[in-house]
Amino acid sequence: MHDSDEFPGGPLAVYFRCPDDFVKAVRFALPAAGGSAGYFAFGPETTLYGRLAKQLAAASPDGLLHDVRPDVAIDNGVVQLPFDPQEAITNLRHEAYMGGAARSGTQSLTAKIYYFFRPLLPVSARKHLQKIRLRNWDRRPFPRWPVDLSVDNLHEQLLLLTLRASGAQRIPFIWFWPDGKSACAMMSHDVETQAGRDFCTTLMDLDDSRGIKGSFNVIPEERYDVPQSFIDSILSRGHEVAVHDLNHDGHLYDNRAQFVERVAKINEYGRKFGANGFRAGVLYRNQDWFDQFQFAYDMSVPNVAHLDPQRGGCCTVMPYFIGDLLEIPLTDIQDYSLFNILNEYSTDIWKRQTAIILARHGLMSFIVHPDYIIEPRARATFEALLDHLAQLRDTEDVWTALPREINEWWRQRAAMQLVNTGGGWRIAGAGVERARIAWATEVDGKLSYSVEPSPATAVPPSEQFQFLQGSRLLPGRMRVLEDGSSAEIA
Repeated sequence: MHDSDEFPGGPLAVYFRCPDDFVKAVRFALPAAGGSAGYFAFGPETTLYGRLAKQLAAASPDGLLHDVRPDVAIDNGVVQLPFDPQEAITNLRHEAYMGGAARSGTQSLTAKIYYFFRPLLPVSARKHLQKIRLRNWDRRPFPRWPVDLSVDNLHEQLLLLTLRASGAQRIPFIWFWPDGKSACAMMSHDVETQAGRDFCTTLMDLDDSRGIKGSFNVIPEERYDVPQSFIDSILSRGHEVAVHDLNHDGHLYDNRAQFVERVAKINEYGRKFGANGFRAGVLYRNQDWFDQFQFAYDMSVPNVAHLDPQRGGCCTVMPYFIGDLLEIPLTDIQDYSLFNILNEYSTDIWKRQTAIILARHGLMSFIVHPDYIIEPRARATFEALLDHLAQLRDTEDVWTALPREINEWWRQRAAMQLVNTGGGWRIAGAGVERARIAWATEVDGKLSYSVEPSPATAVPPSEQFQFLQGSRLLPGRMRVLEDGSSAEIA
């Protein structure tokens, strides 16, 4: 039996930033995992990858997966799970379910041939080859398109089980975003060509016209010149600069020795540009090697990668730490895929994705290349997206933030603690003036959240398991965990 002493707050304390005592009071008893890792379900919209205690998990996500919910037991305040939730969460976030495929980068012969001839291929030929490679992408059952919430679903289901096992009416935690914001939206621009670089001033004008700042991610070698005056022009307007690969040739992760050599140069460019963040070209990645980066955050991991050259996905709409590096995942479709793979020039998919993410109070993150929105039709689509994000900011209380601001907040929140003062709860730590106490409770078999209106609100311990009258309820707080449906608290 895996005792919760090795699981002292575990993923719940990390994800929700709830007091350890609330989680430790309900000790997770985890049966010893056996067999090889595989796929299984925890409800209709939660696919996990790990080892099960009593049976083998499926080798493929195709078909009907074993749902482990009936195997969960609550006994004397103890939640007994037939799998290790931390293992399952890490396997998804780090894309371990892809095995070697998630870490092969451009090592395949086909990829090497493609990248050798890529500079000679016209855009029309490249798009044709990419469509051939990505055919039947929409038939892949996992990760779930257009947004996969498996990691977030698991955390919420664990918290609901904790509430039921403890008998508590509610559990306090530190809300996900500053100032009680309902969700977060982040705009980034990967600058891939000289034409794109020269369009950046116009792109900043478009962003600024809606009051949205973006991260401009520049390629330091071979593609185009990056004079200091260009960097200064971005920073002086309140936007951000990040490093985008080294030369964007698709070979960053070919082998460890070459990777280490290139990353040394990438890190130096980060210092030169004053950049805190990095994104790999083509979203190639190997999270096992991220410890070589000397950046505060990375932006290379998609939520769902069906339309990207490297498949996989982290299956969460929240930032997460990989060692000391914060991963800020890409949660919305890239403009290149939208325009050139799906041949769609509307915001319908973006709106569908943002609606899902907003309902889960997560991060909406975008890549829009200046190179691909120079022509009027694409530019008009991007401006419609900006209008939509501005509307979400103004009507749904969404925080529009730069990646460096997200990084700063997420690190502050990770270091904060909820302290029982004897007369109530307060948040301790840097940035506390922007933090809010939230409450998780079960209503009609569903998990719901409420957020306090100010950081100074304190609740006497005698009332801590009673629903606080007057708490402000944000939109979309109630969700059905058992059958995947959702309902909003009025």
